[in-house]
Amino acid sequence: MNIGQAAGHSGISAKTIRYYESIGLIPEASRTDSGYRTYGDKDVERLRFIHHSRNLGFSVKDVSLLLDLWGNQKRASADVKALALSHIDEVDRKIAELQKIRDTLTHLTHRCHGDNRPDCPILKELAGETVDA
Repeated sequence: MNIGQAAGHSGISAKTIRYYESIGLIPEASRTDSGYRTYGDKDVERLRFIHHSRNLGFSVKDVSLLLDLWGNQKRASADVKALALSHIDEVDRKIAELQKIRDTLTHLTHRCHGDNRPDCPILKELAGETVDA
């Protein structure tokens, strides 16, 4: 199948497939005599694995590690679990960071009158000025 078909079957755009090939996340595709990339079922299966992993927020580096573990039948499931647990820690850190941002924005929007006056604590905060509590 061509790159467009592989993209359709895997959920990954053709542009991203070319990128993954360029960084070595997927092997270089076979080529037709006219130079077009061709993909088989195994390639699409690998692309789907990548797609699902990226949708869960794994970095490209971690996806590469997961692919290695996936392809190694002698792997220890503990290695896979450790990688997933590490990712959960990172997700929790990002959630806490986003919650802090949300709390700050909520506080600032409550302090802003939202009327015709020019005074705005949101802009003051963004400018690094002290906002009265």
